[in-house]
This record gives sequence, C-alpha cells and structure tokens, in this order.
Amino acid sequence: MAVLEVLHYPDARLKQVSAPVTEFAADLRRLLADLEATMRAYPGCVGLAAPQVGRFQRIAIVDVSSRPGVRHNGRLVLVNPQVLERGGEVVGREGCLSVPDYTGNVARAGHIRLRAQDATGGYREYGCVDYEARAVQHELDHLDGLLFLDRLVSRRDLFRRKVYK
Repeated sequence: MAVLEVLHYPDARLKQVSAPVTEFAADLRRLLADLEATMRAYPGCVGLAAPQVGRFQRIAIVDVSSRPGVRHNGRLVLVNPQVLERGGEVVGREGCLSVPDYTGNVARAGHIRLRAQDATGGYREYGCVDYEARAVQHELDHLDGLLFLDRLVSRRDLFRRKVYK
C-alpha cells in the first residue's frame, strides 16, 4: 500500500471525466489499497476518489464510520457507482483534499440509493442518508470531473479554511 499524491485545484486533470472499470483483477485491488492508505493518511478524511490521485477510473472509497452519531454502511468501496434515487435537498459545508484551503456550502440530496460494484465485480446496493449521503455524492462528483466549487450555493458560500494551531 502506498500513499499517493493528491491533485490540487486548479489542476486541469480534476475536470476530467473518468472511465468505467472493466477489469476486476490485482491492479484494481492494488489501487483500492492505495486509495485506502491515502485516505487514512489525512486525519478527518472520509472519502477519496481515484481521479484525485490521477487515476481516471470510476472508483471511490467512503467511510464515515469514525464520526460519532452518524448513520452509515461502514466502509464503502464504490466501483462504477450509479445513483438510482435521490431526494430531500439539504445545504451543508464541504471540504476536499483537492481544494485544501477552502470549504463551501453545497446543496445535496439528503438521502440517496446507489448501486456499485465491489473489488470483485459483484453488485451491491446501498441506502445512504445525511452525512454519508453527502460524502458519497461529493466523491461521485469527482468521477464526473466536478468539484464542490462547481456546486456552491452562491459565490458568497466559499470560505477560507481555518487553520488550527
């Protein structure tokens, strides 16, 4: 497992649309392990998409289980994810490893239902609500070349990240 370099805005590669995964072999498992190691290397990080590390495949990992009181499905490995249903718009603050100096208010669905493949190519469905739904939608946007900056409620809803000493 390796901690991979994270691309930062305004790197143009972050706007690239990712291709579907077609081979479920050792290379995919290695990339998933590297994504996991990279995500875990950043305290507070709850998700990472392959495009953020320069791999333009439809892959994301989300794990909000360390957040107290948050309903969750555990660690989600999402390969070729598709949102099947969404509802209930909610505005919330988001940050991103690829936009390290800012946070912003973004409107997202409060609950989603999605289908994705796992590391072996098997299909799974998940119902996500609240914070987990927000985190999943944020990571899935990366697969389509979108950043939270593209979804700000308004220009006034972008904030410089506070640095704590």
